Amino acid sequence: MAMSDSIADMLTRIRNAEKAKLNVVNIPASKLKIEIARILKNEGFIKNYKFIKDTKQGVLRIYLKYGQGQSKVIFGLDRVSKPSRRVYVKSKDINPVLNGMGIAILSTSKGLMTDKKARNENIGGEILCNVW
Repeated sequence: MAMSDSIADMLTRIRNAEKAKLNVVNIPASKLKIEIARILKNEGFIKNYKFIKDTKQGVLRIYLKYGQGQSKVIFGLDRVSKPSRRVYVKSKDINPVLNGMGIAILSTSKGLMTDKKARNENIGGEILCNVW
């Protein structure tokens, strides 16, 4: 089955794995998904990630992070820009997610970055998703 939005699929797999209290989730890999996982790790939303080579496209294994008593670290994952409706913003129009408590992941001309970094570097781009 052909998938039209692989980023939305990645976010849904992470969301479902957290609801099921799983420690690990496997996702079909791509360079974009690996960059999203890198940002999630740097911002402290996941423990770690690993790319596993196989005969096809590879697997991105994400190790989920929980607080005390298996409480969630990721409270929400929201896909903003979709294949049917792209959302582009200028650097001055990037709004903080939950007053700075969350992050927005942007695709810019200098690669993927968080909303805070994009504002600091004065770069706009496509808002891929919000995480809080």
